[in-house]
Parts: sequence; structure tokens; C-alpha cells
Amino acid sequence: MKIEQIYTSCLSEMTYFISDKGEAVIIDPLRDPYPYIRMAESYESKITYIFLTHFHADFVSGHLDLAKRTGATIVCGPNAIADFDFYCAKDNEKFNVGNVTIQLLHTPGHTLESSSYLLIDKDGGFPCVFTGDCLFLDDVGRPDLAVIPGSLTREDLAGMQFDSLRNRIMILPDDIIVYPNHGFGSACGKKMKVDTFDTLGNQKKSNYALKADMTKEEFVKQITDGLTAPPQYFPKNAKLNKSKLQDYDEIIYRATTPISPGVFKRLSEKPEYLLVDTRTKNNVVEYGMIPGALCIGLEGKFADLVGTIIEDIEQKIIFIADDDSKVYEIAARFSRVGYDNVRGYLTGGIYNWKNHGFKLLGLASMSSLDFYNKLKTNEKVNVLDVRNRQEYFSGHLESATSFPLEDIYSNIHLLDKDNEYFLHCNSGYLSLVATSLLISKGFKNIVNINDTIKL
Repeated sequence: MKIEQIYTSCLSEMTYFISDKGEAVIIDPLRDPYPYIRMAESYESKITYIFLTHFHADFVSGHLDLAKRTGATIVCGPNAIADFDFYCAKDNEKFNVGNVTIQLLHTPGHTLESSSYLLIDKDGGFPCVFTGDCLFLDDVGRPDLAVIPGSLTREDLAGMQFDSLRNRIMILPDDIIVYPNHGFGSACGKKMKVDTFDTLGNQKKSNYALKADMTKEEFVKQITDGLTAPPQYFPKNAKLNKSKLQDYDEIIYRATTPISPGVFKRLSEKPEYLLVDTRTKNNVVEYGMIPGALCIGLEGKFADLVGTIIEDIEQKIIFIADDDSKVYEIAARFSRVGYDNVRGYLTGGIYNWKNHGFKLLGLASMSSLDFYNKLKTNEKVNVLDVRNRQEYFSGHLESATSFPLEDIYSNIHLLDKDNEYFLHCNSGYLSLVATSLLISKGFKNIVNINDTIKL
């Protein structure tokens, strides 16, 4: 038996490949079907089932493309409703994979169809359980994504989550391995740990939501208190995952269309196109950026930021890469969060643009050392801290105003275009995104602090 955990850092997402005796299953595949197909080929296995723990909100699943290319059956839990063909499994239903068995445990709470998958080995033992968003490490899935106004509240869902954990998960052996769907950095929970798997026994000791003496009322209060609004793309991705998606190959083919500098310039000046610059922070600082570009570097949590910042999921997008070898990866990352209307990239990158004599905007930036020296002058300095509010309140510069990147559109009216603003985060990455966004909205006096601010 083989169990592979595939971790995708830009989404803080874990998917799973399980194979035994020539058969394989995938749990919660990402959009690109080919890594799973190649993995099955390497183990000389046929993919027979694709298990979904729920209809995900933070990424677009690859279940349809994978099923189409392998003939595998898509399996969802009770209460699942979708526009495509799938097998709606019953609670406790078992599926054979070689000599091992996978049993569906209906664990509603995060969503109504939310299910966990218990692996049973050939001797009847329970080596691991795949908990989806029901149970994370040191956290549980947020209960506000499947609210039905006037019918189902987040408190109702939280109560279901309590029952699911107590009656389906916590009764399993303490030495069973818990494999969750998400890790540290995901917006699907509040305070997940960095590790990607743990024993249930350890989680009973460290996870606030698994306290043995906790009442349902206490649980509901704990997991609903302090919930921030989910990223704006979450409901859009959840809707996509219940629908018939565009074919992955067609999306990638269109997104990886090379565009010459002249044509790229004309497209970038059209209001219906958005230009996304995926180069590294250092590259942007050194060479400048194309007017109107939104800088979201590939080196960070690219997919999550695309979904957070670009409000229209059907937006026509063209992009710039550090070099042409990264184009496929960038197209794949756009597709992971459902941005399927990417129309191509600047061939030859910023160097080709520059060689054609087209305009570049210099970016005003400053080292943290120079910034500290400026603060010491006692002159009035407008400092915007673009980290999230939790990070801000854990420690911030006395003179800084909290201005979270995820809320920048709703708060932009609070800024004066005649003022100079200094933007910072933990590394200069998020503040560069915010800087480019403000410049694209007509702000001219924006300075990015391009390295670490020591708080």
C-alpha cells in the first residue's frame, strides 16, 4: 500500500494518492490532472475512484478532468448536489482499493456534504483518516461557508461540526494518523499548525476544539468567535466545483499563448484586460513595471492573492513572467482558483518590452534601514501596514495604520491621492502588491518598504 500526500504551498492545500495491488484513488485533486495520472503510472496502478471530501471553496478541484482522462468514478458524500455525474455515497459505505478499504464517514459541519475517509488495511486496522475540512491540525474548518440565509446559520453548522467530531472522529484510535485538507496559512481555519499530519491522540491534547470536557455551546462560541470574512473568491470557487468546468487543456492552451510586445501593449491599454506581473519583487524593483500592471509575484501565495485581489473571476488577463519557462506554472496557478480567462503572456518578458522602447514605470522603494532613519526625523510619515489584522495586532509600528491588503478596495476611499504613503508588510512582497494596485488607481506618491520590518 502506498499513501502519498501532495502539498501545494501557494494554497496551503494537501491532496492524497493511495494505491494498492494495481488500483489507486485520489482524494481532493487539484485542477491539473496530469501529476496524478503520472503518479498512477509510476505505481502501475489504475485510478478507480476520485473522492471529494466536500465542494471546496478555496480552490477549483480537478475531479472532472481527472475522471474524463481515467474513467474513474467521482464519489461525494450525502447531501451533495452538482451539475455533473457522480456517485453519492451513503454514510459508512465502503470502497475496495486492492486489498485495502476506504470507508466514508459523513462529517457535516464545514459543509452539509462534508465527509471524511477512513482507511482500513487488509488486517482490519485503521492506519489513517482523511478528514478534509472537518478536522485540521490544532483547528477545525470554519462553519460559515455553507450558510443558507433564513434557513441554516453558522451556529447550526458549528453544532453539526461538534457532533461530527465527537461521534465520528474522536472515537477512532488515538494512534490513527490524521491527514487534513489544509495547513498553516489557509483561510479555511483560524490557527492551523505548520505540520501536515499528526496522530489523533496528539490532537486531543493540543487542538482546542477536541477538548473532552467542552460543551456544544462552548464549541460553537469558540469556532465562530473572531471569524473574519472569507476571501471574496470562496463562494465563486464553491459554485464552480458544483458545475461542469471548462476543459483544463483548453484553459492552459489559451493562457500560454505568446503575445508580442506590440500586441501586448495594445491589449494592456484596453479596459477589459488586466495585466498581472508575476515577476519577483527584486526584478520589479530593478527594472520597473508596465503602466497599469498589478504585481503579484509567483514567489508568494500567488493563487490565494489572485483570488483575493482580482474581484471578477471572469476577468480577461494577460501576464508577464520572469522568463518563458515559468509560463505553464503560472497558467496552472491561475486555473487553481478558477481564473480561466487568461489570454496569454508577454513573449520574452520585460526585457523584450524594454528592447522595443516601451515605457516602464520606476517603483519608489526604500530599505527598512532608510525607513527607520526617516521615522527618526520626527516628520509626519503616513505608514500603511498591509498585513492582515491578526498580524497587525500581534505587533506593529506605533505610527502605522492597519490597511490589510485583502480589504484594500473597500478602504481605498480613505486615502488621499495628494499624500505620500509608505507601505510595509513582513518582507516587501505583499506591500509590493498593494503598491502596484494603488499606483494603478492613480496614486502617485507610494513608497514600498522592500525588506523586513523588525517590530
